[in-house]
Amino acid sequence: MFHKNIKLIFAALIICSGIWRFTESEIGNGIFLIFLSIIPIFLYYKNEFILLAFLKLRKQDFPGAQKWLAHIKNPESALVRKQQGYFNYLHGIMLSQTNLIQAEKYFKKAIELGLSMDMDLAVAKLNLAGVAMTRRRKLEATTLLNEAKKLDKQNMLKEQIVMMKDQLKKM
Repeated sequence: MFHKNIKLIFAALIICSGIWRFTESEIGNGIFLIFLSIIPIFLYYKNEFILLAFLKLRKQDFPGAQKWLAHIKNPESALVRKQQGYFNYLHGIMLSQTNLIQAEKYFKKAIELGLSMDMDLAVAKLNLAGVAMTRRRKLEATTLLNEAKKLDKQNMLKEQIVMMKDQLKKM
């Protein structure tokens, strides 16, 4: 909605007005404003449209997630580096259902920009391994599967990894 720097300026203004309230002996209002400044600071690190797109993806609503991501016009300037990674990650997940070639580009870009959770990184590498398998790049697929297995600490992707390794053996 707002550029990332505008969010920080807005938070600084709220903090300054909270401090001003403290000097005017309105302690309750000052405390409230200091707590209120947490919202724009949180939204600086977690973009609201990416959060809404994640919620839509949890419900398997791909057009709804695409609609929320379309609100981000210029991701390079409007988002922090990790948010750009998740922006590309979400696009990759949505495109992996239809267009694997474009999905591969988005997943590689997401890994390059960085994802903060190991599970998300494991899913991205698992999807890239699937793309490599469809293109008959066995060595790359094996490497990506091993990396995904290392990143999957809760064994949530264990079945998919085992299934893909079995398919690699048949290649």
